[in-house]
Parts: sequence; C-alpha cells; structure tokens
Amino acid sequence: MDIKCIIVDDEPLAIKIIQKHLEEFQNFKVVDTFNNPIEALPVLKQEKIDVIFLDINMSKMNGLDFIKILEVKPNIVITTAYREYAVESFDLDVLDYLVKPIPFNRFLKAINKITQRVYTQKGIVKNEDSNSDSFFFLKVDKKLVKIFFKDILYIESLKDYIKVFTNVGDHLVHKSLTSITEELPKDDFLRIHRSYTIAINKINSVEGNLVEIDSKRIPIGRKYLNHAKKVILNTP
Repeated sequence: MDIKCIIVDDEPLAIKIIQKHLEEFQNFKVVDTFNNPIEALPVLKQEKIDVIFLDINMSKMNGLDFIKILEVKPNIVITTAYREYAVESFDLDVLDYLVKPIPFNRFLKAINKITQRVYTQKGIVKNEDSNSDSFFFLKVDKKLVKIFFKDILYIESLKDYIKVFTNVGDHLVHKSLTSITEELPKDDFLRIHRSYTIAINKINSVEGNLVEIDSKRIPIGRKYLNHAKKVILNTP
C-alpha cells in the first residue's frame, strides 16, 4: 500500500533532502512538492494525501497558519530549523516535529511513526496492540530492514548498539535501547533491565528474577522487578 505524501518548503534544497530520504522507502509516494503552501490546497482537495512534510517559516505563509486553515487535515510532520515552535505544533496535533538538518536515523523514526499511523487509519493495523502485520524499519549496516513486531523475541543493549533477536534472525543496530523501546507497542513489549527489553508473549517461564525466552535466561533488574512481575504474571 502506498503512503501518499507532499512536501511543502520554500527551500529547494530542503525539499531535495526529504525526497532523497523518502527514496529509501518503496511504500512512500511523493505526489508533489510546493514552495508555497497555498499552492498545495488544490492537491489536498483533489487527492487523498496521507502525510504532509511541512516547513514553518515560509515567505508566503507560515506553516502553522496553514495547518489552521485546512478543512481536511492529513498527518503532518513539521520540518523546520527552529525548535521553539514544537509546543504550538503539537497543540495542533502534528504527528512529528523534525529539526533541520534532519539526521537520517531521526527521519527513520518519523517514517515508522507515519507508517503505523497511516496503516491504523486505513484498517491495515487495527490498533497498536494488534501487531500481527505491524512493523518498523531498522537501519542495519547500510540497508533498511523491515522487522515485524510479532517476530521480535527480545532486544539486548550493547553499549552504543542494540541487538534485536527475532524468530528469523538477529540484527545489530546503532541505536539505544530506550529509543527502540519507545517505538514498540507498549502492551506487547516490556523493559525489564537496563540491558533488555522483551516481547511479553515470547516468555516461556519465570524463575525468581529470571525469564526464559527461546532458551535464553534473561535477568530482571532490581528496579524493574515489581512492575515486571505484575505485567508478566498479569497481577494487580
């Protein structure tokens, strides 16, 4: 399924950078690009656009003012060089807020967020907890790898990297455990140690402060123990 998007920015170079990033994702289709937000209005009326990558400070019209006049509001990702508009932007229910220059890893996180939101809206993923078909992309070496949430067993932190263990193979990724845990469905995954996040439904057994997943015995950290056992054992 294509995710249709437009890019609105009065800087041609900024548009090219976002287009270049989007080329890495086959399911994203750039319908058009605009230097002036007003020129984007006819396209928004004629075609179902899933997401707008929108700058704020533009010569013809401020991006936040543009959001306010939209009759039908797609998902909006702000792309700006200014941090100070974040609170106002989220008050307007934007999906994400990217500060230029946008690192690819940060852009990738936005792509994962967009994908989940759009697929949910279109009924492909009914909700965040129904993850049989939901997925995200992780940058492994120099390529993007699609990983389905249902395949993840557990994730281990290795200093500046994490290792994602799945039913179909393992992946070493330059990312923090905290960051990836935030991207996972909260009802299906649990941080149980400073070095481990696990898939709750993949637990085979619990013994003391250890859980076993796929023959791997994983410790539950002291500060996580009470909460982890309540969640795992489904006790109040």
